[in-house]
Amino acid sequence: MADEIKYEYKTVRAVRGTGGLVISKMQKDGWELVEEAQGPLRSTLNFRRPKKPLPRLLIGTVAAVLVVLAVVIGVASALSGGGKKKDESDNSTATASEKPVAAPTPTVAESATAEVITPQNDLEFAALLKTDHCDDANMDFATRHKGQTVAFNGSIVNMAHHGDYDTRFDILLGPGDKGPNTAVGPAFKYEDVNISDLKLTGKKVPAAVGAGDKFRFVAEVGEFNAAQCLFFLDPVSTEIR
Repeated sequence: MADEIKYEYKTVRAVRGTGGLVISKMQKDGWELVEEAQGPLRSTLNFRRPKKPLPRLLIGTVAAVLVVLAVVIGVASALSGGGKKKDESDNSTATASEKPVAAPTPTVAESATAEVITPQNDLEFAALLKTDHCDDANMDFATRHKGQTVAFNGSIVNMAHHGDYDTRFDILLGPGDKGPNTAVGPAFKYEDVNISDLKLTGKKVPAAVGAGDKFRFVAEVGEFNAAQCLFFLDPVSTEIR
């Protein structure tokens, strides 16, 4: 029944002779003596009292708190699952991005745009070093690459004082190692330079240079004089070979 009284129960053991005091104290707290059993030394006292119903407002509050907790737990669970999926996705993406990618082989056009033009990375320059010093290829190359840097193995073909100066020179260079006997390739020329302008490098840097000396020339492309068949360069560095 809806109005049926519900009790809570409590058992107390008291030393014989003190039962009356215990019963009096329990009754003040709302307990009702149900049964008393006498033992040799102690008495067993069984009490009951009606259970106090929870206020309706309190019941409603508890229910609301439980609902909120359920919602919070559900949202947290969803977020946790979503975060896990995102982490797994990020991990898979990171793993994929960490896979080494083979570098593509440079094309001839890409090689030609390298900072320093060499016979190894520029087919046009490689062909130029094998052509005649008056060939139109000299003018074409000088026009397209003026101001750029070239590097090649060569030697000094001829060296003469510039005008009346004792320490300034006009130096004729050729590709290869044949020095004064060079017969193939452009007639490269350093005009009006001193030894320090060559920026000599290497294990043993000489105090002077002359015809036949072999170097690794690094130079800036200048103009080509078609009337003289001279290809002018400006020295950047000169490494002894």
